[in-house]
Amino acid sequence: MSHDLETAAAGSVGGFLRRKPAGEHALPLGTPCANCATPLQGPWCHACGQLGEDFHRSTAKLLMETIEGVFHFDGRLWRTLPDLALRPGRLTRSYLDGHRAPQIPPLRLFLVVLLLVFVVGGLPKGHGKDTIVGVNAPAGAAGAAGSTETKGLSDLTPDQRAALKRAADKVQVKLGSDHTNVQASDWVKQRLEKVIDDPERFYLVLESWGERFAFLMLPLSTALLAAAFLWRREFFLFDHVIFSLHSLSFLGLVISAAMIAPFDLGGVLLLALPVHLFLHLRGVYGGGVVMTLLRMGWLFFGALVGVTFIVLGLLAVGLNAMA
Repeated sequence: MSHDLETAAAGSVGGFLRRKPAGEHALPLGTPCANCATPLQGPWCHACGQLGEDFHRSTAKLLMETIEGVFHFDGRLWRTLPDLALRPGRLTRSYLDGHRAPQIPPLRLFLVVLLLVFVVGGLPKGHGKDTIVGVNAPAGAAGAAGSTETKGLSDLTPDQRAALKRAADKVQVKLGSDHTNVQASDWVKQRLEKVIDDPERFYLVLESWGERFAFLMLPLSTALLAAAFLWRREFFLFDHVIFSLHSLSFLGLVISAAMIAPFDLGGVLLLALPVHLFLHLRGVYGGGVVMTLLRMGWLFFGALVGVTFIVLGLLAVGLNAMA
């Protein structure tokens, strides 16, 4: 994975752990800040923001304080997650109405959840991560291997790879006409052959760029909401952004849970998504049942089209990197 998302999420987690120094380790007022030498006037330096605390103590004590900070989160985590799952309308509406201190900032929550999705997605599965791109072995190649099961690209025999390359050589790309675009077809063929030869590199490129393309879900969701409530002048773009951050955070949590849950339970968890979206829309924007369902249909259709283009863009970037 690239380090962009990890850096942003790490900074967000750092925000979770921001706390006042422990009394016995807080530096006295007037002590020069270790970073900028400005005399301290409180728990943090008012000039550079560094925590005014003496960290010269045992590793065990530091570790215990870190664990305490992770599970405490100033209480905001334990107030935010239940509302996000069970009362999403109240969570978003409270933030929009200015009651923001008791909950985790929406962007920070979204970044950490997005990181969680990619971490869980990268965990080893039953057949390994090579099954991300699976193909059915051609009849001839399967006969040589003595099996007709679906395999990942990294598991294919040389005969199966050769058969796939012959199939890829027949690919034809037509752009806006019935005639084959020779240059585009050659571009795709060359890169498909390199994907077949080096699938691991292709997976790594997709994983690296996937983080950045996944972030495009935020502007996509915001634009769809803005169009759905175009005639409701009481709502602004900021409202749609906060709604999207909370909604996508819940989506990420459910997807993460579904990926590590047994198959049947994972499917049940995904059924909660439309129910959650319905409650979220009505809780934030109001409106009747029929209008809410119509807007849900619009969001589903728009998201389907948008995600299709996002995936196609990700594949295009992945193929281009194989040059």
